Parts: sequence; structure tokens; C-alpha cells
Amino acid sequence: MTITVLIADDHAVFRSGLRAILDTEDDIEVVAEVADGDQAVGAVLRLRPDVAVLDIRMPRRDGLGAASAILSSPGNHTRIIVLTTHDTDEYVHRAMSAGARGFLLKSMPPEEMIAAVRIAARDDVLIDPSIVRRHLARFADTLSAPAAPGHIDRLTVREREVLQLLSRAHTNSEIAGLLHVGEETVKSHVSSILRKLGLRDRTHAVAYAHLTGFADKGPK
Repeated sequence: MTITVLIADDHAVFRSGLRAILDTEDDIEVVAEVADGDQAVGAVLRLRPDVAVLDIRMPRRDGLGAASAILSSPGNHTRIIVLTTHDTDEYVHRAMSAGARGFLLKSMPPEEMIAAVRIAARDDVLIDPSIVRRHLARFADTLSAPAAPGHIDRLTVREREVLQLLSRAHTNSEIAGLLHVGEETVKSHVSSILRKLGLRDRTHAVAYAHLTGFADKGPK
């Protein structure tokens, strides 16, 4: 099955380079390139790509505004990857709270960008580990009504293993391989973790694991 992708960035050279990288893959097809957020919204609503890669800083409408418009459109199935640079801390924090499926630095190696598109298409979340480390304090602001101290004890041993792997930016399929279980089993564990800890989504779970120090426990 081919993954269709839209690229939105106001730098033509970056767009062309990213397209060239993605188009080398047999299972990925770039269906459009646009230069601003308004064009991105229009093109996504028209073409309905599987994944839209949006730069945060764009004219007319920035990537966050475009992501919100796309994600709130009726019947939307497009997954959003937001790209940023090291000096956009506030934008990164807002992007992490907006429901995008990827939070990536534009300096990410080509092979990791390709993997990110596939991960987003599976409706998994990929957070650049350096972004997680740099934004733990800001994550605290998004943790409305976090689980009280000791609630981590409600998790089973297997669920704790899954949470630790989530905190290290592993996808469901990677966790399944590491734990030698099926991917559906991992999804079930993730759902149970969110329910037991009162967390909103996977991003919330990653933040919780780091903020409580749980991510630093166990083998690396």
C-alpha cells in the first residue's frame, strides 16, 4: 500500500530535498508541495493524503494553524508531522499539545524522516528524543490532573515495560519486537496504561514517565 504525502514548507530547496528523499521509497508518494499554511489546508482537503509534513514557520498561516484546521475538518484521516528547529521552543510546546503524530527536528537524518512518515501513517506517534528532553518542564503544563503519586503501582509488570519503551520514543511495532508480543497486544497495553494513569494520549504518557522519573528506571 502506498503512503501519500504532502509537504508544506516555504523554503523551496528544503521541499525539493525532502521530496527527493521520500520519492526514493517504493511505498511513499509525494502528491503535492506547497509553500504556506493556507495552501497546505486547501491541498490536504482536496487530496486527502495519508500524511502531511508541515513546517511550523510558514507565511499566511503557520504550521500549527494549518494542523488545527486539517485535524478539525470533517472526516479527516490525514496524519500530521510538524517540523521545527532548535530555536522554536514555544512552537514545539504548542505543537505537542495540538494532536500531531510527529514532532521532529528539521535536522533529522533522511532515513529517520522516512521512518517518521511510515510511523505517522500507522497512526503511531514519533517524538524526537532531543525534543522530549528539552521540553520536559513545558510538558508539565499539559498534564492536567496527573495521576497521583503511587498510581504507577497500578500498572502490571508488562505495562511498566511498555511505558518505559514508550518513554524512549519506540513505536508500537518496535515495542512488539522488543517484547516478543503482537502489535495488537502492545496497543492493548498502551490503552490500559492511559486508562489506569488517567492520561490523555501517548504524548501525555511519555511526559508523565519523564516527569516522574519512571523513564530513568530499568535497563536502557
